[in-house]
Amino acid sequence: MACTVFTIANQKGGVGKTTTAVNLAAALAEQEIHTLLVDLDPQANATSALGVDKQEGKSLYGPLRGEGSAFEMLTPTEWPHLAIIPSEVDLAAIEIELAQQENYLMRLRSVLEPIRNSGGYRAIIIDCPPALGMLSMNSLAAADHLLIALQCEYMALEGLGQILKVVERLKNAGVNPTLDVGGIVMTMFDKRNNLAKQVVEEVRSHLPDKIFTTLIPRTVRLSEAPSFGKPILVYEPTGPGAMAYRGFAAEVITRFGLKENGAT
Repeated sequence: MACTVFTIANQKGGVGKTTTAVNLAAALAEQEIHTLLVDLDPQANATSALGVDKQEGKSLYGPLRGEGSAFEMLTPTEWPHLAIIPSEVDLAAIEIELAQQENYLMRLRSVLEPIRNSGGYRAIIIDCPPALGMLSMNSLAAADHLLIALQCEYMALEGLGQILKVVERLKNAGVNPTLDVGGIVMTMFDKRNNLAKQVVEEVRSHLPDKIFTTLIPRTVRLSEAPSFGKPILVYEPTGPGAMAYRGFAAEVITRFGLKENGAT
């Protein structure tokens, strides 16, 4: 059973990146696809959004420094088929420490390799900090596909150009020659807002084969759900946010063959 690694990255904060990572992971798990969510953001928002307590020594801080293994950090969630490697504030220090190591861009890839090869998971989803620092670069080096969460606002288009350039640089430098921009998911879409529609059309016209059809709406419930430690699929299972993330997950499953040969 092949394991596919996705990283969800954007150097801009507040674009729905963590919301997308958490709810995509939950939606894949709902389809009985064994999924691991890796919280690589020192703010640990993905960890708390799944109702998992932040625990000292349970993040990838140690393994990235060569202490212990990622297997020791695997933490179950309340939901079958979904596990998490939590984050903690100590992870912020690794940004400086990684730069002093050999092959510093490849540390996460090597740390996750045993889990990837174990056959325990069909999908690994990495949630990155809102910056293109050392942790985000490591996640891009470790991933098969980059999924970009893009807010439906005009300024988001500038950020999209920047992250696409970073991907090309990493590929050309041989850091991750097979890294693929797997797709762009448009978040915080308000159908009453003409600008939001224009931004979607702009991305669709430039990258028609990359943009996902599903648009993630801007809803109060999506904003509330993390404070209750639940994915939107559990917090408001029949609401527009949950329906959108199920639709997005269905596109991801189809686009990347996550259920091929009956594998989960």
